Amino acid sequence: MRNIKITIAYDGSQFHGWQLQPGLPTIQGAIADAARQITQEKIFLFGASRTDAGVHALGQVGHFKTHSSLTAEDFRRALNALLPPQIRIMAAEEVGPDFHSRWQSLAKTYRYRIFRGRVLPPFENGRVLHYPWPLDEAAMKEAARQFEGAHDFTSFAASTGSEDDDKDREMVRDIFRSEIIAQPYAPFGASVNAASMAHSYPGYRAGDAIEEAAHELDYVVHGKSFLRYMVRKIVGTLLDVGRGKLAPSDIAAIFDSKDRSRSGPTVPPDGLYLVSLEYPDPTASLAHERRKSEAKIG
Repeated sequence: MRNIKITIAYDGSQFHGWQLQPGLPTIQGAIADAARQITQEKIFLFGASRTDAGVHALGQVGHFKTHSSLTAEDFRRALNALLPPQIRIMAAEEVGPDFHSRWQSLAKTYRYRIFRGRVLPPFENGRVLHYPWPLDEAAMKEAARQFEGAHDFTSFAASTGSEDDDKDREMVRDIFRSEIIAQPYAPFGASVNAASMAHSYPGYRAGDAIEEAAHELDYVVHGKSFLRYMVRKIVGTLLDVGRGKLAPSDIAAIFDSKDRSRSGPTVPPDGLYLVSLEYPDPTASLAHERRKSEAKIG
């Protein structure tokens, strides 16, 4: 039995999240169905993160086991040929039998995009949160840092719907990086600017395609694991800081309260992206085992 690891990018706006749901289009369901067509086997696809409906990914990771003799690269090409264009297999590789995309993940990085222009470009619909009103971005940057470290995130997570289950959940999470980043908005990617547009399209004037003041405010968070809606609730809280409803100094008290009604609203999924996942270096593990073996022989 071979173990195939895949790295996946997707636009989640037309799917009901990652996890398989009978009768509904999901990322896991679409990829598993395509893999079954290729292998003629019963395939179960495991995923590193169960992203919610409307959430996107640049570097989701999954794995499945198969008896097929196809190479990993053959799987990548065949899956992309069968999948809808909103889902792409960016890379595929054969890994050891013990690899598990979810349980062996060391850390994840999420990004939440906020568009700060007056008018939302149509090609960003469903891919960013549009917020054209005034925000104290300096206060938001200060508040974002308050989430770094190990904290009980009860105030910043959704309930399971069951009091018993909520009581049994581990709510402490370790956040390595929490940061607000402001950057100019480029409608067709970071390399596009007024000079290149004017060169390509005679008669173009700066500001024709999008107002000069438009920019993007991104929340980037890197941690070992996350609770449901945690990133979206943090962003809602940071927006409340930007609006002046909360101060950066209030974050510690919200943590201590363990009361989700004191944090900000849960923002829509549109702007949320699973950027990447981190795993142990298999070569480092092999070298460690080799050194142990040599030490025993010596």
